[in-house]
Amino acid sequence: MTSTAQAPQSGARTAHPEHLGHVIFIAAAAAMGGFLFGYDSSVINGAVEAIRGRYDIGSAALAQVIAIALIGCAIGAATAGRIADRIGRIRVMQIAALLFTVSAVGSALPFSLWDFAFWRVVGGFAIGMASVIGPAYIAEVAPPAYRGRLGSFQQAAIVIGIAISQLVNWGLLNAAGGDQRGKLMGLEAWQVMLGVMVVPAVLYGLLSFAIPESPRFLISVGKRERAKEILAEVEGQDRDLDARVAEIEHAMNSEHKSTFKDLLGGGFFFKPIVWIGIGLSVFQQFVGINVAFYYSSTLWQSVGVDPTDSFFYSFTTSIINIVGTVIAMIFVDRIGRRPLALIGSVGMALGLALEAWAFSYHLVDGKLPATQGWIALIAAHVFVLFFALSWGVVVWVMLGEMFPNKIRAAALGVAAAAQWVANWAITASFPSLADWSLSGTYVIYTVFAALSIPFVLKFVKETKGKALEEMG
Repeated sequence: MTSTAQAPQSGARTAHPEHLGHVIFIAAAAAMGGFLFGYDSSVINGAVEAIRGRYDIGSAALAQVIAIALIGCAIGAATAGRIADRIGRIRVMQIAALLFTVSAVGSALPFSLWDFAFWRVVGGFAIGMASVIGPAYIAEVAPPAYRGRLGSFQQAAIVIGIAISQLVNWGLLNAAGGDQRGKLMGLEAWQVMLGVMVVPAVLYGLLSFAIPESPRFLISVGKRERAKEILAEVEGQDRDLDARVAEIEHAMNSEHKSTFKDLLGGGFFFKPIVWIGIGLSVFQQFVGINVAFYYSSTLWQSVGVDPTDSFFYSFTTSIINIVGTVIAMIFVDRIGRRPLALIGSVGMALGLALEAWAFSYHLVDGKLPATQGWIALIAAHVFVLFFALSWGVVVWVMLGEMFPNKIRAAALGVAAAAQWVANWAITASFPSLADWSLSGTYVIYTVFAALSIPFVLKFVKETKGKALEEMG
């Protein structure tokens, strides 16, 4: 049943906690899952050519080994919301931390290509869980006035994880004499690259014990007093906490645990808001952003850049990614989600079009002509910059806040799963598409960047400054 009574007013939209630093710590600890998400996603960039050589496999098989983790990501994302509704957000973080740790050890010490692929799937499952639980948890604990900036911690952590993985890879490659299969600590360099992830995985697990459970989850399982304590921590002692709990309960009134069935709007079709979330996820991936992080060293080597320099360019791209993310964090609550998305779409389309043009030239002595080579490199950084200051942050913030309370966890899980399926499609297809036509591949990505503009204009609504209980 659904109540039509007016919701209690607690002043949540203007809440300002006394100890903002504590709230920032909570959000940052939760976003550690995003760091592992970024690290685990991109660390494979340093191992691609070594895996090809060690197991003597071609481009198609190599792409499947790289992309298979994304199947685990999709499953983890699709199930994390349901699991979180049953056992809580913090427990899901702890499970993800354990899976990250196990995956790092297994990937670093594989017996064969097949068990290496299995450990990639395990790590993917952890990434998928982290991709859902991070933004959902942060959205639920952050005061509305700060939610956009705190929500962007997830993407900030992802891009820092990407950058750190590329820096570690570059350092280890140099330590191994520029050879991905060179010996380090009794292992090949690429194995050490993958094994280092044990450190942040353990840290994530420890941090999960230092932050409180989501007040919305606690209310859903009847722990109102504990929920009030946490609301006082994150929204301020001067709130009418009883009214705040009643406000949340009103929004959740008669709502059962969100299920897949709740997302259906009739027949087998999703509700429109779910399709919009799926659309945001798919467009975020179909511009080809993860090609820059999974294959960038291989991409630059294919147009004549030597391996060590290609690793360095991967790192500089990651730094640009961080710069763009900081820009987004500054402006996401000032100018809103939709304007940032539109600005990013235009910039991405321009950068991708320039890359497509540069890659259309024939190689001379195994390299792009100097002018086209520099334009390709600059355009790649422009593309990553505009992605980072827009879609990289905006999509995660909006997915954490755009759905009604009744379906938030399940809808976020479906949207994130769609994102991973789209990511898999791009990752698995890139080597073959690049063999067909590198320029043509970037034309395809350009088209999707351009199509994202009318999609945002027609379907995406602004969520800046609204309380979660107002959504839907």
